[in-house]
Parts: sequence; C-alpha cells; structure tokens
Amino acid sequence: MKQSTTLVITLLLAPLAAVQTEGRPPSDFQSLVRTETWTEVVSGTSGKVETRSITAEIWTQAMKAALDVQGSLHIPARENPYYLDGPLVLKSGHKLSADPRAEIRLKPGCNTCMVRNEHVVNLNTKPVPADLPLDTDIHIEGGIWTTLANIVSSNGNELGRSSKENPVFGTHGVILLQNVRGVSVKNVTVRQSRPFAVHLANAHEFTIENVTLDQTRRDGVHVNGPASDGLIRGVRGDSHDDNVALNAWEWKNYAPSYGPIERIVIEDVTGAPEGVPAARSIRLLPGVKRFDDGTTLDCPLRNITLRRITDIREFKFYAQPNLELGGNNDFSVGIGTLEDIRFEGLTFNRPGVIELHADTDGFTIEDATLQFPLTPDWHLLAIGPKSQTYKHAGSADPAQWTEIFAPDLDCTVRNVTVTGVRTRDSLSELPIDRVVRVIEQKRNLNYPKTTPRGGTGKGIWIR
Repeated sequence: MKQSTTLVITLLLAPLAAVQTEGRPPSDFQSLVRTETWTEVVSGTSGKVETRSITAEIWTQAMKAALDVQGSLHIPARENPYYLDGPLVLKSGHKLSADPRAEIRLKPGCNTCMVRNEHVVNLNTKPVPADLPLDTDIHIEGGIWTTLANIVSSNGNELGRSSKENPVFGTHGVILLQNVRGVSVKNVTVRQSRPFAVHLANAHEFTIENVTLDQTRRDGVHVNGPASDGLIRGVRGDSHDDNVALNAWEWKNYAPSYGPIERIVIEDVTGAPEGVPAARSIRLLPGVKRFDDGTTLDCPLRNITLRRITDIREFKFYAQPNLELGGNNDFSVGIGTLEDIRFEGLTFNRPGVIELHADTDGFTIEDATLQFPLTPDWHLLAIGPKSQTYKHAGSADPAQWTEIFAPDLDCTVRNVTVTGVRTRDSLSELPIDRVVRVIEQKRNLNYPKTTPRGGTGKGIWIR
C-alpha cells in the first residue's frame, strides 16, 4: 500500500451572499452555513495517493432554506467549491440554477445523491400504480457536480442514494428524478462521480440536454421504466459505462421501478475522443420482471429514435442477467421486446457495432457513415445472443466463473430496414448482407479449457 502524504488545504470562506436567490436576501440564511474539517483522498500529480485535510463551508441547509422559502436558487461561480452533505430537495415548481463554472461537491462519506425531487418512494416490489402522484415542473441548469470519486478512491460516495436514512431502494444518481413529469436538466457537468450522472425513473415528459461527463465511473443519463415522452440530447464526455441507458428491465440493485419505456428521442450524443479511457456505449434493455410474489411485468421499449450519434463503440440491445448479484438470482424471465427502434445519422470514426438480442418488430438504420477501414468479418448489426465468461477477481477456478449474457435464448427480429450505410468517400450503399449478420451460438465442448462456454440460442431474422 502506498504511503499517504498529508496536505492541509484551507478553503477561503466566502460570504453567504455568494449564493444569490430571488426574493428574500441571502443574508436571511446566514446562520445555516457552517464550517467543518475532514479528509479527502486524491491521486496526486506524482501518481501517489494523497490524503488532504479540508476545511470548508457546508451549504446544504442554507440552500435548502432558500429553495423552501422562494422556490428557486441560483449558485454563482466563485474560486472555491461549494460543499453539500446531503441532497438538495426540489418540490414541484422549483428551479435550481448554477453558473457553468460553479463547482458543487459532495462531502466525503455522504453516499447520497446531490439533487433530487421531493417525492421519491419505493416502487421496486410491484408495478407502478397508474394514479401515483408525480412531482412536476422541476428544472435544474448549470453547475459542475462531483461526488469526489477518482481512480484511487470514491471518498465514501459509492452510491447516489435518495437520503442517508431509509433511502429508496435502487436510487443511484448524482441528480435523481423519480416520479416526475415535466422536468428538465440542462447544461450540467458531472465530474468524478461513482453514481449515474442523471438517474430518472417513472419519469414522463422530460428533457435532459447538454450533459458533460468528466471521469464518470457509471452511466451518464440512466432511465428506468416506466418512462415516456423524453428527450435526451447533447450527452458528451467520458463515461466508464453507458453514456445513455434506457433500462425498462434492470438489475434489481439499481432499479427504483420497472416498466415500459416509450417515445424517447436520443440525439447528438458523442463518445469520448481517442485516447481517453471510456466505454463509449449506449444501452437499451428490455425484459420481463418477476416480482417476489411471482407476478410478472413486461418491460418493453417502444418508439425509440437515436439520431446524430458519433463515436459510440457499442449499442447494447442484448439480454444480460445480473452480473453483480449473480445471474441465477436476478434475471429477466423471458427475452425482452423492442418495437419501432430507429437510428438516423450515425458516424463511426472507429469500429462500432449494434448488438441486438431481443424479440423485435421494427428496426431501422438510416444513414451511417463509416470512417474506418472495414475488415471482412465486420458487420454493423449483429442479431442473436452473446456469450462471454467473467472470471471473478481473475480466479483460475472455473467454479467461480460466470456467464455474462444469456446465450441459450433465441430472439426473433422482424421488419429490419437498412439504408444509406456507406464507407468513407463512397457514394454506394453497402448491401444489407454486408451490414447485418445473424448469430447462432454453439456449445464450447472444450470449456473450461477455452472460453466462452457458448450456448444453444440463435438469432432468427424474418426477412
């Protein structure tokens, strides 16, 4: 273990008047700002672990009071960051804005989200009631939001829970919006986060626009069902998981709720540039949820459009049981379903693939530009199951190995349309058989000497 170097950094205390609100003057909330001292673990410029002593202001209660009294809050830029020790809670009609340069940090050891709506409730044990009251007209804009998770340490902020006490199961966002309608998040940067940058569930009529991901350790914009009528636009930067995820079915440890996801547009998403470590992926995950009482809920995705997407390496439409809790403990009880999935204007400066393992009716690819040399085995759309072996902690014991995907399940795909897929400097479209391939898994008789294990599932393309 590397020896820590202790540095003492005292952040200059700014006057409370730095937080500007509409209505009552900010001096009304002076008594609610307090100063504390704690430690943060960082990766220093020399590459060594450094433990720094921090003395700074905690702004949570003052900002909450401003929101509660006035329904709005603006956080201006300043030289030093603002620290929170729990989430800012927005009620219906609330508006929270921050200067694009204002940095808001989560104090180490909080393990919560940083912003959320008021009525976040447990919905993971049954289908979401149709008459559930929703928080409405909530708007968040601007700011640099960080939970202080870096390559060395998460600083005790592993999860984006809804609260410190009795958190809602499955909540996991820096910005968390659950049970909402008519909400927006715009022009935010999420930096060094372990939770999802923006986590939505049971969300309707929403706009997520211009989200910059800076060393995020999980998904960028992550949506759980039910969800409908949403626009996700302008997500860019480096995510170590999915830049955008629409998960109607979900691993239960990240699922505040389950249900259909419908009428969503994802546009102007750009993967991280060459040389920056990132996953560069988008996931759409349907499935069938079985609750503890044995009842089931179909969780399809319908009418989803993805357009003007650049440098995404992998579009993931495949079945994937819960790797963290064990595939035998948490899995979709049937193959998921997709309807009317549409791609428009894809750009690949590096090789990429769309992997489709779901029962599908309506799958359109229109205009894709391939700016890399094609190899004979490359195809843009792969239909059928995947197989890959995960060796826990690099274990050499096959009994500890896990199949990541669902290689024994068939999928049937109908109404595939492919037009305008071209290589660079070519006016001719690639023929559909050069764009699409169908996968049929086989058992690996030499497993575990060689991996993966393989399976018996296949893709069925109804042409």
